[in-house]
Order: sequence, then C-alpha cells, then structure tokens
Amino acid sequence: MTETMTIREMCDAFEVTPRTLRFYEAKELLSPIRQGQKRLFTRRDRARLKLILRGKRFGLSLEEIRQILDLYRPDGDPHPQLREACTIGERHLERMIAQRAALDEAIAELQVQLESGRAQLAEIEAARNAAE
Repeated sequence: MTETMTIREMCDAFEVTPRTLRFYEAKELLSPIRQGQKRLFTRRDRARLKLILRGKRFGLSLEEIRQILDLYRPDGDPHPQLREACTIGERHLERMIAQRAALDEAIAELQVQLESGRAQLAEIEAARNAAE
C-alpha cells in the first residue's frame, strides 16, 4: 500500500463516500495533507478511519471515538489509549446489553400480542364461515 491515498482510493478501500471522509475531516478526526483541492490521506489517517468505522459499527458516538483517538501517543505507549478504549467499550457494552434485554422483552410481548390477535381473527373468521 502506498504512503498516501487519494480520497477516491480511500473511498474504494473503506467503502465510504467522499462526503463521509470530508465530514470526518471537518470534525477533525482525520487530517489529510492538502495540496490545493486534493486531499492525500496518510497511514495515520487510514488507521484512524479504521478505528472510526469500527467505533461507529459498535455504536460509539463521535465524541467517544474522538476521546480514544486523541489518546494516541506517537512514542508508541498504547496504555492510555487502550485503557480509555476499554473504559468506553465496557460502558457501551453495558448499554447494549440493557438495550438487548429491553428489545428481547418487547419482542416477547409482541409475539404474545400477535398470537392473541391471530386467535381472535381465527375465531371471527370461523364465526363468519359458520354463519354463511
């Protein structure tokens, strides 16, 4: 992979739109090299975009993603960034588990209501057929 990538190459590689990349740039999550109108994305930008997309897939907010990204240390010490990523990830996992429990409860309730509705429909249809 080359040292830098154009916006088109980034879009193709990460299956995102130019608008998405420009949005992340405007939010200062990515900082491509500017050559006039041309944007050149570095390895750092590619690594950050991978983390942004992963965070979005997990449902993290852009602010949570920023908190993790901002702790990157060029000296190679991953400890602060990993600690914050784990803290944010654990907090988000708890929310997701609670949401799943609420969703499971709503699904079970809807299934009961649908069964009741189907039974009532069957009774109505049977009564209509008997009356004919």
